[in-house]
Amino acid sequence: MITIEGQPPSEQLLTELAAEGNPVLLGFSRGKDSLAAWLAMREHGIPVVPYHLYSIPGLKFVDDSIAFYEDFFQTRIRQYPHPALYRWLIEYVFTPPERCAIIDAAELPEPPFEDLAEYLREDLGLPNAWNADGVRAADSPMRRMAMSVHGPVRENLRKISVVWDWRIADVRAALKRHACPLPVEYEWFGRSFDGIDWRFLAPIKQHAPDDYARILDWFPLAELEILRRDLTR
Repeated sequence: MITIEGQPPSEQLLTELAAEGNPVLLGFSRGKDSLAAWLAMREHGIPVVPYHLYSIPGLKFVDDSIAFYEDFFQTRIRQYPHPALYRWLIEYVFTPPERCAIIDAAELPEPPFEDLAEYLREDLGLPNAWNADGVRAADSPMRRMAMSVHGPVRENLRKISVVWDWRIADVRAALKRHACPLPVEYEWFGRSFDGIDWRFLAPIKQHAPDDYARILDWFPLAELEILRRDLTR
């Protein structure tokens, strides 16, 4: 575990959440850190209400892993659109010109994460529920700085980082302790699916061509990422 002066350790946060006895929302990306957060809360007997924010709807490898973790944890995982999906559409990312007017006419929102959390609380009937994540200070210098400034608990947003002081060894140990596998993307690109740039598109095209075609349904010019990379090699 790492320490930051003035910040409570994750064990204290988990103990306090367990004492409250209330369901806790969990932003579940399907990545190692959100899995660690879920496992940590389960070890403390905290009722977890997981939700997944999809950036592209209907990807089979994502839906298959959601189904797997629902079975693994014996818990339903609700799915909602990620704000990034709206942002990519609004900003015409990989969008052909003929679609721009349609997107403009749709007047799509771009909800901030704070508003999205409130929508979830309302939709799930969990007013004032904590919204947990797997953000870790050791993950990057930027995250450590953010944790030093804001801390793992943001009471005004009811947001809490329940494994904020874990090192990667702690994450791996929790996964091993519970025999919890990572999703298939870790074999493809070393992390959970998180964008539509070359790092993700090329492996998906290779390993899941139907899902790659699904991405092109939404963002037809994403194929240019592959072509650009091939041309610059």
